[in-house]
Amino acid sequence: MLRTGALRAHLIAARLAGTIATPREKSLGRYRLFAERDPRALLGLDPERDWPVGEVLRLMGRKCGVSADPALRSGPDVIDPDRTIAGLDAFADRIGAAVARRAPVLIGTGHPHRLLDFYAALADALSSVGCTVLTPAYGFRVDIATRFGVRTYALDYVRGVALMREPGVRGASAEGGVHTHSPLPVRTALAAAADAVGPLPELVIGDHGWVCGAGQLGFEAIGLADTDDPALFVGQAEGRVSAVVPLDDAVRSALYRPLTRYVLNQANLPH
Repeated sequence: MLRTGALRAHLIAARLAGTIATPREKSLGRYRLFAERDPRALLGLDPERDWPVGEVLRLMGRKCGVSADPALRSGPDVIDPDRTIAGLDAFADRIGAAVARRAPVLIGTGHPHRLLDFYAALADALSSVGCTVLTPAYGFRVDIATRFGVRTYALDYVRGVALMREPGVRGASAEGGVHTHSPLPVRTALAAAADAVGPLPELVIGDHGWVCGAGQLGFEAIGLADTDDPALFVGQAEGRVSAVVPLDDAVRSALYRPLTRYVLNQANLPH
């Protein structure tokens, strides 16, 4: 079993926490967009109240460990590794609760090239103990606004994990996968699940719009979030997201493996 001290050291060495690659300027820009209720930063969340940029910054200081000093405007961002571990513990706790009742789950990612293996290991373990890993809306087309205009992507599943792909690309990997913050994929999947004969998810696992979009619709949602993703932390503060793990969500895929082992161990799942 990976001990907390070893995990903490790995988080810092891999720059998953500690000093990370996400620029402070990018995070502050996203906090301003969130305060302005720009859909690009809301990720499908409709905040219950106003969140001025200073309050968003203070929240991110409490949840992630970033500096709450508004005068600090440049340089790499920082995540407190102890907050990452606490987030992983809460994340594993919610997975363990789902396992105890053999709950159906939906797993999706907007970071297929980085996080697919992390989520796929969870899907494999959950399936092995009797949780149904749902795959609704397989092959559905979704129109998503990008900086290049509206693009049409296909909703695909790899090892039980939903991702968006360029149309016509299929396979057992993230090839053709699309990085997206949009809540439209999870809305499409949940609508298809509601229309089908079968269960709805009792837990949604993922990142970006998969978490905020599901939480906004009243589904229990947990996920991973970088310092430039304030929507998940606001969702948690407002009670619509159950657990958020603060970390850099764009490092090499292999560097998440110790986190996978830690979560599976904490949730008493096979691996």
